[in-house]
Amino acid sequence: MLKRLDHVELIPSDFERSLDFYTATLGGQLKHRYALEHPTLSEVAYISVGESAVELLHAPTARALAQDGERIGYRLMAFEVTDMVRTLTELAGKGITPSWGPVEAPAFIRAEITDPDGNAIELREWKQKP
Repeated sequence: MLKRLDHVELIPSDFERSLDFYTATLGGQLKHRYALEHPTLSEVAYISVGESAVELLHAPTARALAQDGERIGYRLMAFEVTDMVRTLTELAGKGITPSWGPVEAPAFIRAEITDPDGNAIELREWKQKP
C-alpha cells in the first residue's frame, strides 16, 4: 500500500532564508520553484534532499504556532546520514551545531539540528538497520 514518505511540506517564516538552508546548507537540490495562484500561498519550492524531499510553501499571511514544550502534531523530520562525525563537521563549517546530541546507542548514532524557524531535524547514522 504505502511505498515511502515522498516529502515534507513546510511554511517558513522567511522563504528565501529557508530555501538557502535546505539547498546551500543541507545540500538539497532545487527541483521546482514556481508561483501559485492560491488565496493563501504565493510560491512553492520543491527540494530533493537525498532520497527524500522538502517542499517549501510561501504563505505571506501565515502565523507562527507556539514552540514551547511538546505539542500534538509535527515534531521533526529525520534524515539518515552515512557518517555522523563527517556530517556534523561539515555542518559546523556552515555555522550549524547540534541542538541535541550526538548520542550513541547500540544500533545508531543520533543528533538533532534545527532549520531557520526552529523546526527539528533528526540526523541518524544506522549501525544496525532495524
